Amino acid sequence: MQSNKHLFLLLALLFVGTFYSVAQEDGIIPLPIKAEKDTIIAPLFPDPVKKDSISGDSAALKRNNGKAPLLLDKIKYKAKDHVRLSQKDQKIYLYNEAEIYYQDTELKAGIIIMDYIKNEVYAGRIKDSLGNYTQLPYFKQGDNEVRPDSIRFNFDTQKALIWNSRTEQQAGLGQLGSDAMKVYAEITKKENDSVYFLHEGKLTTSADTINPDYYIRIRKAKFVPKKKVIAGFSNLYIADVPTPIALPFAYFPLTVGRSAGVMMPTFGNDPDRGYFLQNGGYYVPFSEYADITLTGDFYTNGSYGFRTQSTYTKRYRYRGNVNFRYENLVTSQKGFDDYSNSKVWNIQISHSQDTKASPNSRFSASVNLGSSSYYQNSLNQVNLPLTQNNNLSSSISYSKTFPAYPSVNMSLTASHSQNTSPAARADPDLDNIQMTLPTFQASMERIFPFAKKDGIKKGVIQNINFQYDVNARNSLTTNDADFLKAAMFDNALVGAKHRIPISTNFKVAKFFSVTMGGSYEDVWALETYTQRYELGEDGATGSVVRDTISGFDRYNKYNMSASIGTTVYGTFNFGEDKKIQALRHVMRPSLSYGYSPSFDQFYDEYLNNDTGEIVQYSRFEGTLNGAPSLGKSNSLSFSLANTLEAKVRDKDSTATEPKKVPILSNFNISTGYNFESDSLKLSPLRINGGTNILDNKMSINFSAGLDPYAIDNNGRRIEKFNIDNGGSLFRLTQANINIGYSIDSETFGKKKEDEEEDEDEAGAYDYVAQSGGRDDDLFGRSDNFDDRRAGDDYDEDKDGDVENPRYATKIPWNFRLAYSASYFNSARQNEFSSHSLMFSGDIELSPRWKVGGSSGYDFKNKGFTLTQLRFERDLKSFRMNFNWTPFGQYSRWYFFIGIKSSILSDLKWENRSQR
Repeated sequence: MQSNKHLFLLLALLFVGTFYSVAQEDGIIPLPIKAEKDTIIAPLFPDPVKKDSISGDSAALKRNNGKAPLLLDKIKYKAKDHVRLSQKDQKIYLYNEAEIYYQDTELKAGIIIMDYIKNEVYAGRIKDSLGNYTQLPYFKQGDNEVRPDSIRFNFDTQKALIWNSRTEQQAGLGQLGSDAMKVYAEITKKENDSVYFLHEGKLTTSADTINPDYYIRIRKAKFVPKKKVIAGFSNLYIADVPTPIALPFAYFPLTVGRSAGVMMPTFGNDPDRGYFLQNGGYYVPFSEYADITLTGDFYTNGSYGFRTQSTYTKRYRYRGNVNFRYENLVTSQKGFDDYSNSKVWNIQISHSQDTKASPNSRFSASVNLGSSSYYQNSLNQVNLPLTQNNNLSSSISYSKTFPAYPSVNMSLTASHSQNTSPAARADPDLDNIQMTLPTFQASMERIFPFAKKDGIKKGVIQNINFQYDVNARNSLTTNDADFLKAAMFDNALVGAKHRIPISTNFKVAKFFSVTMGGSYEDVWALETYTQRYELGEDGATGSVVRDTISGFDRYNKYNMSASIGTTVYGTFNFGEDKKIQALRHVMRPSLSYGYSPSFDQFYDEYLNNDTGEIVQYSRFEGTLNGAPSLGKSNSLSFSLANTLEAKVRDKDSTATEPKKVPILSNFNISTGYNFESDSLKLSPLRINGGTNILDNKMSINFSAGLDPYAIDNNGRRIEKFNIDNGGSLFRLTQANINIGYSIDSETFGKKKEDEEEDEDEAGAYDYVAQSGGRDDDLFGRSDNFDDRRAGDDYDEDKDGDVENPRYATKIPWNFRLAYSASYFNSARQNEFSSHSLMFSGDIELSPRWKVGGSSGYDFKNKGFTLTQLRFERDLKSFRMNFNWTPFGQYSRWYFFIGIKSSILSDLKWENRSQR
């Protein structure tokens, strides 16, 4: 109860801070301007006052008692209005834009009084004609800068007393702005170049240092610039209101660059697993080029998890990261019927090489593998959008090019594909993981043996060319139970394929392009399989027995092909005075012929005594590259590609050319005819196309399959045209459509000249896309606000729309929609395999209030898809977020409020609910 009271009090104080900041923005609470007295009373200028615009030559000064002070031999000074040397007071008076330079020390102020006997200097402000203080002192020594109200400094001891000092210390990775700590103190004593003592100080990351929306008050502190602040009793103030958040002593690191440190955990309560500490750990930058972050979670019911994340980079060479995650998930308690214990894990590796590092070789890696149920069962909120990801994939490759003629490209690749859908996880015997360990690929550049090395190639002979490539693989399939165990290699398949394609091309009748060629393949296998029929023990029935023959074996095959194509342009002009001036239609018809003989020599036979049939089989059936074809292939195929665009009069009267608007970006039709088939010679008609409309805000893609043949009552195709069977000319067998639509408030306003805003918004989904998810928020947005990679970026200096501070006439918003449907009717199913509509959007109610959400409806399963509501409040130095998934399998809520700056990112409060 005490803890809840403290949290309630903290929220109440934060709400007061929120109201105070809103009131300031709306002009409800005026900000008082306190009249402060200057802490230095400057002596009056001795009469008569002599005006001198500049005097920096200390050698011209008269000696004092026959001796020249050492200070005056090295110091340089100037002032705009007055420079006065008083022999009686042994002081120099500088007034209005006064400046002093001595070694690495620089001092600027409205008034400067220098005692050249004590080697001390005093600096303060001056009043303008309205009685306001101006020209505050600016003190710089080395890299340290201080902006006080007044200062007293001794050049010999290097000590100083500073009143109302303000300084800015870069921290973290050294960024300015929100990641800079502002240090204020009423009285500062400079002991030496690296140690300052503060009295009644304030620490904040707020951009407004005069009236910060929050600060940490420190009574006494030791300040080491660019390193640390060690303070006594400290407590948090919000809008000048003290809060109960206090510490008897505090340590604030101000190290520039990366430094090791503890990452504070988040405390909370989960209804299924009890109280928890989450995302606590340690950060270690173990070299100039790499670092590692170790974090973990602990739940009171025994669940736990840990994560390691390491990033590395070397400029102009490479960059990447390695992430490993493991979670031990306990549900309920031992002895109860609903008790369960499961372990899930995930590993991600990303490596990219700079193209300048090695022009002829390249290594890259993108790995995302682990337990199929990791994202669905993970305890981390950041993985919510990834619960809808049904595939994990990985690829590691090394490639090298030998540039000498003829150049050769070689690559070695290991790949992985894992189906994580609920259906795949439900069947433990299903092989849902496919891997190649590895694939070797090599290819030689195209060679023209009958053409000159220099000059244009003409004719059939000169265009004859050939290549060579080889592909060798070790392929295997397995399931989650055997993954990364020796058993996963039990069904591995190893093979290689060599290929030599030969082709030539030429023109016929000027407008027709002809391509002719062929291909020879040599296929290798390390295992083959024989089949035989064997009677059972009863002697009446039997079965087919398959034996494995180890050892090298091979077969070869070849084919020939020819194609002819052209391009036809058609333009329909309607007149330059029309809105639509013309339509342009481009058609690219192509006719192709292919022939492949029958490779009977690689087939054997056995007699099936049960049926009395002679069965033909190839010993290469079941190998990696399969068996050569049995029976000739003799087919003709036809395709027609279309594009359609319009020329529209531009709305801009100054434009000299009409605007091109695509109507159909592509519309393709293809079919074929098999001469060797005894029946069903025609192939189904394939149609696919796509276009972008509404100024590229909407994309439409579609495809369909049309079969000219009818089917019988069992759903099998028969040798009878569908129109002769009482149907239409074609029978629709399948269709797909995908529509995407994106719109925002700028669509109906003035066009932006740049796209910086779009690029910044896209960065919010980098983490999800890297893990294999969508690169938008239609499946929800990651809500781990401790991880700046996964959350939105906030601009602390954002003051809203200056011209429209309350959005009186314009409210920024955006909306995204995706519609997808797949229809199947190959055997009169007449059903949709998938049919859904998803949408997401955000709206800024005010410059610092944003609400958004994402949802959808599955028409096939008659239910809503993953639904998420988001509420975001920018509190200048703070940010507040509330994400809510109201229903479904992943229903949960998450609340966060904390300081934006990474320096004080541990000053936060968050609460969440899982399941």
